[in-house]
Amino acid sequence: MSEKGTEQVLLIHGLWHRAWTLRTLAGRLRKAGFAPHRFSYPTRRYTLPDLAARLHEHIGSLASPSLHFVAHSMGGLAVLRMLNEYRDLPPGRVVLLGSPVHGSRVARRVGRLPGSGILFGRSAATLKTGYSIMPAGREVGMIRGTVPLGLGLISGGFDEPNDGTVAASETRLDDVTDSIGLPTTHTGLIYSSAVAHQAIHFLHHGRFERRDSE
Repeated sequence: MSEKGTEQVLLIHGLWHRAWTLRTLAGRLRKAGFAPHRFSYPTRRYTLPDLAARLHEHIGSLASPSLHFVAHSMGGLAVLRMLNEYRDLPPGRVVLLGSPVHGSRVARRVGRLPGSGILFGRSAATLKTGYSIMPAGREVGMIRGTVPLGLGLISGGFDEPNDGTVAASETRLDDVTDSIGLPTTHTGLIYSSAVAHQAIHFLHHGRFERRDSE
């Protein structure tokens, strides 16, 4: 049970992860005064509409008057879909971590290989096409990684800035409130202290922190 007045945050992981991978990020949010919750789901089992529905059901069990979201990769697509599909959700800000809102070319490339169905399951269509509709009345921030080390290296590479798995252009969301690139890989987005700092700043202020010279 969180203390009265504590702002609650729901953390959502991405493909091939589980809630335990968000433990470090949750701890940093807790130290910053938030009450973090972690949503876990079998990442290959659901289509995007199914996942959005499951997420919506989980939020109902929290019974929180306000709720922020911090979502990694595919988890961010589920948050965007849910916020557009359901109108009975508490207010709060959204931070996306490397979410391929325009789909992932790595997923499309790997999806052409034999056995890719085992890797992606029912999430394949979500990862290939993405979801890029901004929810009305929400402040949304995007943090992208800039260290190009990851699955993309063995699936054809990129010809633009990327985090090793998702290209910068795949994270661009029209009318996004704010966006920033940080020196980390795609997976590193959930472990980086710099990412946590920027996510916390956005949840507090609705924008990312920048030096005066930036």
